Amino acid sequence: MKQGKVDALLGIVFGDEGKGKVVDVFTPRYDVVARFAGGPNAGHTIIFGGKKFVLRSIPSGIFDEGKLNMIGNGCVIAPDLFMAEAKELEAAGYDLRSRLHISTRAHLILPTHRVLDRAYEAAKGKNAVGTTGKGIGPTYSEKASRTGLRVGDILDRFPEKYAALKARHERILSDLDYTDYDISQEEKLWMEGVEYMRQFQLTDTATELNRLLDQGKNVLAEGAQGTMLDIDHGTYPFVSSSSTTTGGVCTGLGIAPTRIGEVFGIFKAYSTRVGAGPFPVELFDETGDRLREIGHEYGAVTGRNRRCGWVDLVALRYAIMINGVTQLIMMKSDVLDGFQTIRACVAYEKDGVRTTDMPFDTEGWQAVYQDLPGWSEDLSAMTSEAEFPQAFRDYVDFLEKELHTPITILSVGPDRAQTICRKG
Repeated sequence: MKQGKVDALLGIVFGDEGKGKVVDVFTPRYDVVARFAGGPNAGHTIIFGGKKFVLRSIPSGIFDEGKLNMIGNGCVIAPDLFMAEAKELEAAGYDLRSRLHISTRAHLILPTHRVLDRAYEAAKGKNAVGTTGKGIGPTYSEKASRTGLRVGDILDRFPEKYAALKARHERILSDLDYTDYDISQEEKLWMEGVEYMRQFQLTDTATELNRLLDQGKNVLAEGAQGTMLDIDHGTYPFVSSSSTTTGGVCTGLGIAPTRIGEVFGIFKAYSTRVGAGPFPVELFDETGDRLREIGHEYGAVTGRNRRCGWVDLVALRYAIMINGVTQLIMMKSDVLDGFQTIRACVAYEKDGVRTTDMPFDTEGWQAVYQDLPGWSEDLSAMTSEAEFPQAFRDYVDFLEKELHTPITILSVGPDRAQTICRKG
């Protein structure tokens, strides 16, 4: 029997690229959709049939009744937030318990992890990273220090284990002189979430996934955040706490590199970033404000303003290299409608030095731009590539030549129907 493959769908800049919508569109092609990293700080927005859903921990393939969804070992889960998200989907008529499996090796986010997140950010002062405060960083830190709790722990002597870790957190918070907090109500809801999670299939998803691949099943690995927020390859220290790249697919799901098939790199027709950290293409003028308003660039989880700028080819080339991207997917093409000139960052410059490679630290580097003509037509009303204006075709061709990778899918609006396949 032919072996199945794992195709990866990755954000390749700073996240918020629209991965959820594309996973939803792709799901009919696959038997399994699996999340491999991240936690409830990553909101994937999906719009179809006049309804809007924001998924934080649950894979975006959950809307297809015939598909199995998995939360892999590389993820971190907050039981209370998971319960709220799942119950919202169940109220909308989706049966989660029959088609959502959760890795027993995924780590748990405790209420005190969220307090620690706030305490660490406060201690950093002006050097704060700008986290979502969801406890993601402290949870991954404890995973690395081998002191965390995993989903499988709720099945054996859990109250004892929970109390020990909570006490450890309280000692740390006391040392940080961060004692003005009350998690009593939050903790009660969190414990309800733990009991709710027991109703799901908590299992060794790595073994299950590999067996399915041996049976010829195909898997779509759904990423969280983006390559430039990867703990190793991103703009450290202003990064997430997990591996957001193709390598993270292997470690976060327990599959071998030889199982990887296509690597879809998803990016916007322009650039955005949430939180602190260097962003060479950031626009502080009316153009940046216009991109934010037209693109509705506000965080799906936090509601924070996203910083906006023109497309960054230095970052994209780097991410394509790191991930081995085979196909590109460009989102929010329609947001650029009506701009007389479209700009693309082709290099960085600092102290008289120009580079097209990603520097060790992008702080202080300035974007070098190439200008291209814009278009006035409404892309969101178009249903095929044949309808595209020539200026938009030229923009896509320019990006493909610069990135040496085909752009096979173009999104021209938020609805799943506003997705145009070009080739491949």
